Amino acid sequence: MEETPLFQIHDADVVRAGRTILHVDDFALAEGESVALLGPNGAGKSTFIQLLTREVMPLYRDEPPVRFRGQARPRLDQIRSTLGVVSSTMHDQVRVHLPVVEIVIGGIFGTLGLPLREEVLPEHRATALDALDRLGIAGIAERDIMTLSTGQVRRALVARELVRDPSVLVFDEPCTGLDPEGMYHVRETMRTLAAEGRSVILVTHYPEDIIPAIERVLLIRDAHIYADGAKEDLLRDEVMTGLFGVPLAVEHIGGWYSLRGLY
Repeated sequence: MEETPLFQIHDADVVRAGRTILHVDDFALAEGESVALLGPNGAGKSTFIQLLTREVMPLYRDEPPVRFRGQARPRLDQIRSTLGVVSSTMHDQVRVHLPVVEIVIGGIFGTLGLPLREEVLPEHRATALDALDRLGIAGIAERDIMTLSTGQVRRALVARELVRDPSVLVFDEPCTGLDPEGMYHVRETMRTLAAEGRSVILVTHYPEDIIPAIERVLLIRDAHIYADGAKEDLLRDEVMTGLFGVPLAVEHIGGWYSLRGLY
């Protein structure tokens, strides 16, 4: 018996102001599978993720275009308990002087910092500290989050998602605005989570962000799926040149890929 996919999309159109900003013919993601969404700015990558998280809805069809574990109308709490989402946009919302551990505890309750109307128990704090420790940043637990580097804040936000123990972590442009050190640590964080057996869904412009554990790539261009397949088949010079519309060369060293422009 074939296993029900985690997500399944069929004939989905997302329309904004009369313009189709994303069309998906067919896509399925298996339980436990990781994937990287790669493509230029404005191609529809983040909209694709918002289809999965139900932040945007496709045009109505008699047969619902998006299913979560076979369900056409899952409860949002079911999706939230499965998915953790980290993005540079979330980072922009962190504008409060609070200790990192309180930001992380807030992930349990869906708040930015400690909740006002919920009791915070010792086990909540222990869970937060454990998440920080697993990511190698336990030492910043009591620091004001506004005093941290951009890379440290990004990793603290990953810890904030981990306290709910999601089986899938979504990274939407996780290295945007980071220096090389920050990029290294965020990519190591993704490797840590994949090694724990969690699925990683990565949205990026750059093959450099695709950790070796991600074997499948979904290429998106002009609001459509350009290609979907194995990393070694699609991360090639001619495919990347077609995807981005400029001459590019792909280099591959030790399971990692990088792009180089041809001038």
